[in-house]
Amino acid sequence: MSIRVITIEREYGSGGAAIARTLAKQLGWKLWDEELTEEIARVAHVDAHEVQRRDECLDSPLHRLFKVFARGSYERALPVNGFDTDAMVVTLERVINDVASRGNCVIVGRGSPWILRNHDDACHFFIYAPLEEKLHRLNLIGKSEKEARDLLAQVDRERATFIRHYFSKEWPTRSLYDLMLNSKYGDERVIDAIVQHVAAMERRPVHA
Repeated sequence: MSIRVITIEREYGSGGAAIARTLAKQLGWKLWDEELTEEIARVAHVDAHEVQRRDECLDSPLHRLFKVFARGSYERALPVNGFDTDAMVVTLERVINDVASRGNCVIVGRGSPWILRNHDDACHFFIYAPLEEKLHRLNLIGKSEKEARDLLAQVDRERATFIRHYFSKEWPTRSLYDLMLNSKYGDERVIDAIVQHVAAMERRPVHA
């Protein structure tokens, strides 16, 4: 069985987005992180440049949602001109299924493990870390101690609310993941574990 899709879900501050980026580069695969939001914008016929112009003043549910999933990788949102969160989720599922069908890709978050749960060619991983490790990583990218603690308390709670509302699942849903990996041991060890697990999955016999 050939694995053509890897999804990376992660706790905020665990370094999951950076791990996904390095993994995709190492494999020579397409990364879908901020690129995923750009693809949603293209499919939904919305202007990403207009989004950036309004970013400081727009505070719709959709804007807040994309800020939740953006933190840790980029800061970008989608506009809401007739495009609410419900419509976004429909487009999200369409886009994730489409990019997965192209294969050889690493998809970051956005409910992708649930959306692709029945895809035999996909492997799903969850990256987590202890509090001190997450604080350390956030400090390295310029977050103050207070800001880091505030974000850690907020972001994953909002992600869980989103998954519960739109997919009727608790976040993280452990049964969705092939492996859950602790990033405190270093990004390289996490990536090695993912690559080794994918190789093992590909060697697994397919039962009729």
